Amino acid sequence: MGELLGLKWEDVDFEALEVNVNRSVVKQRITRCKTEASRKPIPLDAELAEVLLNWKLHAPYPQPGDWMFASPHKKGRQPYWPGALFRAQLKPALEAAGIPGNVGWHTLRHTFGTLMKANGEDMKTIQELLRHSNYKVTADTYTQAVTPIKRAAQTKLVRMILPTKVAVGEA
Repeated sequence: MGELLGLKWEDVDFEALEVNVNRSVVKQRITRCKTEASRKPIPLDAELAEVLLNWKLHAPYPQPGDWMFASPHKKGRQPYWPGALFRAQLKPALEAAGIPGNVGWHTLRHTFGTLMKANGEDMKTIQELLRHSNYKVTADTYTQAVTPIKRAAQTKLVRMILPTKVAVGEA
């Protein structure tokens, strides 16, 4: 989350469709990203790039050195802090979407990882998109199998062991 808030418009290359992450917002401080993995460019989907470009055209602070998510309370001189952005944007969006419960920034990261895995993406790709320095954190903490996929995996194995269905009363 901190890397998202640390973005400036100059960090987005709309032609190459990638985001260069250079800084992070952690505990109300703007710092340099701590690991090599967290500083690698992130590929940007073309449709998402279009949404961001549209946001830039309507943003109150659209200059290259301006924060993408500039705090209106600080007249754009600082990015939103995570808690403030959560209260101002994410919480109302979750309520409008009818998503109940205690959802936070890390819930969204876990959901992203789990959905990527459910879509069949390999763990290395998920690790790099989540910007983890090692595979274990991604596998153990940020992804989980969803029930339909677990059921399908189990069914494949059952079909290998029991290639034909046992008719009722034959056993």
